[in-house]
Amino acid sequence: MSRLLTLLLLFSAIAANASAADEFWTPLRDGIERYLARPYVWGSAGLKSFDCSGFVWRVMYDNGILVKRTTARKLYMSLPAVPDSQRWNFGNVVFFDNLKHCGIVEDRRSFYHAQSIKGTNLSTFDPYWRRKVCGFRGVRKP
Repeated sequence: MSRLLTLLLLFSAIAANASAADEFWTPLRDGIERYLARPYVWGSAGLKSFDCSGFVWRVMYDNGILVKRTTARKLYMSLPAVPDSQRWNFGNVVFFDNLKHCGIVEDRRSFYHAQSIKGTNLSTFDPYWRRKVCGFRGVRKP
């Protein structure tokens, strides 16, 4: 009986942690989706247009994740590294092209970013983008 109670308590704790994680990530996802299809404007951080780091900054700022509004390179330096096993997790920031571009990871297949030609959108990690990846960083939950 004690073993069953221990297992039930363990599953209950796991479910509570999953629920707390959803409470953090769901608004982040909603914020990303709110800003999709906005035009690209160099140096802009919203609300009607974005550059790549401005898009990442705005989504974080709107969700209580405070980082300085800066370039992709400086954003990379200000965020914590993530283990290789977690780099494709939703919400991580992915950096491209020698730290000249950034976006937010959706999953192993796709990411959100502000692209000069298409504006804010969801792109796939196709061969073009995958070969340009130069790093990943995590976000600090508030």
